[in-house]
Amino acid sequence: MTQPDFNALYADHLATMKQRADEALSRGGFDHLVVPSGTQHYQVFDDRDYPYAVNPQFKAWLPLTRVPYSWLVYTSDTSRPGQRPQVIFYQPFDYWHVVPDAPSGWWVEHFDIHIIRKPEEALALLPKPAARCAILGEPQSALGDYAPNNPAAVVDYLEYQRSYKTPYEIALMREAQHLAVRGHRAAEAAFREGKSEFAIHMDYCGAVGQDLGELPYNNIVALNEHGAVLHYTELGRTAPAPSRSFLIDAGASFHGYASDITRTYAADKSGEFQAMIDAVDRAQIEMGKGVRAGVDYKQLHIDAHLALMGILKDFGVIRVSPEAALETGVSAAFFPHGLGHPIGLQVHDVAGFAESDRGGKIPRPPGHPYLRMTRVLEPGMVVTIEPGLYFIDMLLDEVKKNGYADSVDWERVSTFRPYGGIRIEDEVMCTQGDADNLTRPAFAAAA
Repeated sequence: MTQPDFNALYADHLATMKQRADEALSRGGFDHLVVPSGTQHYQVFDDRDYPYAVNPQFKAWLPLTRVPYSWLVYTSDTSRPGQRPQVIFYQPFDYWHVVPDAPSGWWVEHFDIHIIRKPEEALALLPKPAARCAILGEPQSALGDYAPNNPAAVVDYLEYQRSYKTPYEIALMREAQHLAVRGHRAAEAAFREGKSEFAIHMDYCGAVGQDLGELPYNNIVALNEHGAVLHYTELGRTAPAPSRSFLIDAGASFHGYASDITRTYAADKSGEFQAMIDAVDRAQIEMGKGVRAGVDYKQLHIDAHLALMGILKDFGVIRVSPEAALETGVSAAFFPHGLGHPIGLQVHDVAGFAESDRGGKIPRPPGHPYLRMTRVLEPGMVVTIEPGLYFIDMLLDEVKKNGYADSVDWERVSTFRPYGGIRIEDEVMCTQGDADNLTRPAFAAAA
């Protein structure tokens, strides 16, 4: 696989970032955009630090994810035309930890770079006065007078614009797909070999070349009934006997951009649960094709409920029509989460509910409290499409309590309960035309 020309793509991306910053600063009445990379956090009563996570507003500009106590400074073109953005790069004298390498890569030629050895040395390099700065970050990043103020006018605009991925960002996200697919292939093989959840997880990390400090989220590696726990991360050390089913929700990172992929497998490839997996997979592909400009993501979510209930109807799990299951809330017992979410610099990326670039929130449909995206799709947006069917006792008990027990064939539920659940997840980009599935080609290339 040939990598794209990140040098050329980055130059165009940076031009877009500058344009967005100019507009955001103008709206907020500021001269400078100041973005700390973030600091290390330490555990209470201990000298152990938590895994460092870079400020997403910082890595939107720079492909740097392991540089705490650094800063990005951009001065608006109206205040000082032509001034290059600056990076205050923290490179300490330290023999306890690995020191960040000297700045290098496709971004360095576009910035004025200042090396500091102590965090407080940044004070002499930050623009004066602090009051003219929009400072985006967490409270712990404060340094002297430079405390993050996160002005709403600036943040609302920049987060809204992050919905529209540049070609540079899409290229990075495609690379993150290929990394994660390596892990998914290794994980499936480990499942077929009868390994435990923990062993499967380790094989995944080895294939991707990333661990907890680099992966975009904790891997969900679930065998049998554990697939009914939506965020199962316990990683059992002993494989169940027998291992009937395997659900894995796991991604990878590439220069700060995340992938988020889910697949489900049955041990018996000719059995009924595999047939249900295949049905969900076919439905998921069709749902992904619905990611088109002008389509309301809320409607995609509702349509997903109807499609999934059609599958349960075909398999004899529910006795009522998909429409009746949706109206009565029965469908939510089997599909309790949202269809998906925006993705990019963060796994659950920002602005999924944004009404406009000046703020506001588009509410979720009544009865669907866990949907993470309510906007109308536009070109450049990337969302996940992750329908699921689960056999979760506490939710099915609610169906009985609410008076809809007759809607369900409980013997069929008992048949599928030992398998936990099914989820299939791809990332799909909205374009001017047909949907662009970022995930499926990566699996095809790895086949």
